Amino acid sequence: MGSKIKTLSDLHECIANEFNVKETTDGVAPRMGFLVRKRSPHQADKDSSTFPHFSSIDDGSQSPLASQNSEHDSIHPTRLRPPHGNYPDTRDLRPSSASSGIRPARLRPPHGHYPDIRYPHASSSKAKPALQDDHDSDDESLASLPPFSVSGSTTHTSYVSMRSASPTPSVWSMKNAMREKAFKHEFGRELNTHSEVYRLPADDEELDRLNQQHEMFIEIMGKYPPCLPEVMRDDVPGETKACIDLGCGSGAWIMELAREFPNSQTMGIDLVPMQSVTMPDNCRSEVDDINLGLEHFYGDFNVVNVRLISSGIKDYQRLIDQIAHCLRPRGLLCMMEFDFHVWDHMPDGNHQRCDLETSVIAEPWVARWMIFANVAARNAGGDPDAATHLHGWINSHPAFEDVVYQDYWVPVSPHPSFNDFQKRIGTQMRDDILSFLKSGRPLLLGSGVPEPIVDELQVNAERELRSAARAQYIRCQRVYCRKKVSS
Repeated sequence: MGSKIKTLSDLHECIANEFNVKETTDGVAPRMGFLVRKRSPHQADKDSSTFPHFSSIDDGSQSPLASQNSEHDSIHPTRLRPPHGNYPDTRDLRPSSASSGIRPARLRPPHGHYPDIRYPHASSSKAKPALQDDHDSDDESLASLPPFSVSGSTTHTSYVSMRSASPTPSVWSMKNAMREKAFKHEFGRELNTHSEVYRLPADDEELDRLNQQHEMFIEIMGKYPPCLPEVMRDDVPGETKACIDLGCGSGAWIMELAREFPNSQTMGIDLVPMQSVTMPDNCRSEVDDINLGLEHFYGDFNVVNVRLISSGIKDYQRLIDQIAHCLRPRGLLCMMEFDFHVWDHMPDGNHQRCDLETSVIAEPWVARWMIFANVAARNAGGDPDAATHLHGWINSHPAFEDVVYQDYWVPVSPHPSFNDFQKRIGTQMRDDILSFLKSGRPLLLGSGVPEPIVDELQVNAERELRSAARAQYIRCQRVYCRKKVSS
C-alpha cells in the first residue's frame, strides 16, 4: 500500500478502496475520517506548540502547591511582555479567509546561534554521529473529523469517511501509509510532519509520558476547574454542550471528559491523531496545526482546554483572541503553561528563578538543560515564555470575566527537606522530567546544539534528579475564566 502513495489523492483512494467508503455530503460527521485544510500561499505567509501544571481540587479544597487570586485582586496590574531577558520580580506575583490552493511547505526555522561554550569541568561525554533529518513535506494538513459547525467557516474542507459499511463498530487503526504521512523519524524519535515549530516527539514513548503526567495532574488539581460541571451540564433545551482540547496529546483529558458527560460532543486536536482503541462515541480526534487559525470553530464550544502547548505556538496572544471567538457566551476557557525554567527554594521560603547562560556547561544541571530547551523552542518559533504573561493577556482581554489565576510550585524531585506530599509529587515529577530529557533531544539537536553537549547535559541532569540533591521547583501557571454574554 505504501509504495502506491505519492500524493494526498492517492492516500484518499487507498483509504476508500480498503474501507469501501464514499465521500460524505450530509451534515453528520463520521467518527473517523480525514479533513484536508488547504491554505493559499498568501494566507500561509500571513500566518504568524510541554510539561506539568497544577491547580485546586474539584471539591474546592486547595492544593498545597498552589496559590490563587481572582481578577479583582489589586496585586496584579495588567503586565506587558517585558523585554527579552528582563523579567519582573515574581516573588510578589500571586496566584482568514483561505482559498482552495494548497499552502506551500514551511521551511525549518534557522538553527539557533549558541555562543561559544566554556567548560568549568572536563567532560567525559563522547561525541556521537548526529542523525540527519528525514526529508519531510508540510504541504497538507490531515484531520480525522470535520468541525462541529460548518456555518460561517472560511476554510475549504473535503471529507472522506472511514466508517465501515458493516453495522458493527470497527476499531480505527493507523496503516503504514498513514503513519508515513503523520510521522517522521529524527534523532531516534518519531515527530509530527505538520509543524516545524513543535519539536517534541509524538511517538508511543511520549504518549506514555503524557498519560502518566496526566495522572499526576489529577492527584494535585483534580480533573477540571470547579465550574466546569456547571458549564457542561445538559440543561439548555436544543443545545448540545461541546468541548475542545487544543493540543490534546494522548487524549487522556478529553476522553475522560467525554465519558463523564456522555450527552456532550468533544474533540481533541493535535498534530497527530489520538490512537486510543477505547475512544468514546462522543469524542473525536482531529489532526491540525492550530497556528493556522481557529476560524472554522468560531462559536462552537462551551469549554476550551489548553495545556502545555506554548513551545509549539507562534503567537500565543493571538491564540487567546481566537479562542475567545470559539467560545459560546458564558463558555469556559482553561489554560495551563510552565515557563521552561527551574526555581530554587530559598531559606526565607521564597523561590528564585535560575537564570543561567547557554555559554557555560556546569551545574545546576536540570536548570541548565531547561534553559537550553527554552532557547531551542524560541529558535523554532514557539513561545515558551507564554506562562509568564498568561494572566495579564487573559485578564486584559475584553471578552473574558471571572478570571482566576493560580500559581503552582511543583517539586522537581523528592528533596529531604520537603513534606510527604511534596516528596510524593516530587517523585512523580522527577520521573516525568527524566522522560522529558529524552523527549527533548530532537528539540535541542534540531536547534543546533552539538550532540556531545546534549549528552553531557542529559547525563548530569539525570544524576542530579536521582540524587534529589537540590530543593527546586517547576513553576506552573493556570488561568481559567468565563466568556462574557456580550463581548
